[in-house]
Amino acid sequence: MDTQPIGELLPPERMLMGPGPSDTHPRVLRAFSIPPVGHLDPSFVEIMDEVQSLLRTVFRTDNRWTIPVSGTGSAAMETAIGNLTEPGDTVLVPGNGYFGERMAKMVKRAGGEPVVVDAPWGEPLSIEAVKTECEAHDPDIVCFVHAETSTGVKQPRVAELTGVAHDHGAIVIADTVTSLGGVELEVDDWGIDAAYSAGQKCLSCPPGASPLTLSDRAVEKVTSRDDPVRSWYLDLTELGSYWGEERAYHHTAPINNIYALREALRIAVDEGLESRWDRHERVAGALRDGVTAMGLSLNADPEFWLPSLNAVRLPDGVDDGAVIEHLLTEYSIEVASGLGALSGDILRIGCMGHSAKPENVLAVVAALGDALERQGAVVDAAAGLEATTEALR
Repeated sequence: MDTQPIGELLPPERMLMGPGPSDTHPRVLRAFSIPPVGHLDPSFVEIMDEVQSLLRTVFRTDNRWTIPVSGTGSAAMETAIGNLTEPGDTVLVPGNGYFGERMAKMVKRAGGEPVVVDAPWGEPLSIEAVKTECEAHDPDIVCFVHAETSTGVKQPRVAELTGVAHDHGAIVIADTVTSLGGVELEVDDWGIDAAYSAGQKCLSCPPGASPLTLSDRAVEKVTSRDDPVRSWYLDLTELGSYWGEERAYHHTAPINNIYALREALRIAVDEGLESRWDRHERVAGALRDGVTAMGLSLNADPEFWLPSLNAVRLPDGVDDGAVIEHLLTEYSIEVASGLGALSGDILRIGCMGHSAKPENVLAVVAALGDALERQGAVVDAAAGLEATTEALR
């Protein structure tokens, strides 16, 4: 048995500029450190009400059923898909990224039949392709990823996509993990029936409590299902006893994560959602201009560019792992490699929430230029830094 003493926890300080988590806002850290109360304490019940109200504001919805799921974004994802997918349901899932593939896996586990809407990794779903698949398969559910974290692509024309799905009687589920609080999102106006997200991305909150909202139409599908949801922990009919009017025990909520999420949502509302969206676009735009001037390109076309996640294509012959290691060891900056079909081809550079600051973007562009030059890549690091600086003026 190892009896060596374990020292104080002292992880390194990082600038988190990858696909998440982002840097946590100091106000959120303070809220996270407040001593917990019981999850049925009357004071915490008031906090639950406040969190639900704030979530409705940030989601741009009047949905009664709007809650934080206990867990990371994948837990909220599985809650949405697992509760809305009944055995035998046909579910359209996007084929244009890693998280569409994860949707398909969850649909299968829920007993549904996934049908992939094909699109290249780096492009959004076309409305025409969604319409074609709806006509061919008459789906019960249509899923899409609003902000595809693996490709840096933002899905445009969302209201048209949901309109096509609704014309065929389908429920629409949206992955908003990398968009909520960072880019424009209008759940009600765009006709989204269920949207899930995460706290650690554009809301700059520690992972552990993940936003979810369902329309009355989606709730009706959940409450009228013939077979129970396969997960007891994520069963919304069970969770309703806690997050609904009854406020009865289901499981012990992550109290401090809820404290932190409440403060993160307050920060977003205080800033103003439109101002927050504009900040992400301006600061990430400077990052985009810098890497472009350096001689690199983004994976996504400009019309589909996702400010909160920039997928930067690497020059031929450059080792993505070496670049990532250099940024981490020399500058304490975290970025990430590509996933799936884009593994080894891109760097994923986040620009989210509290990390979406001019000084962070300037540091990333300077450090990236250095890392690439160390590998012998032909880039103009000085031009990149100059373009970034100019864009931020």
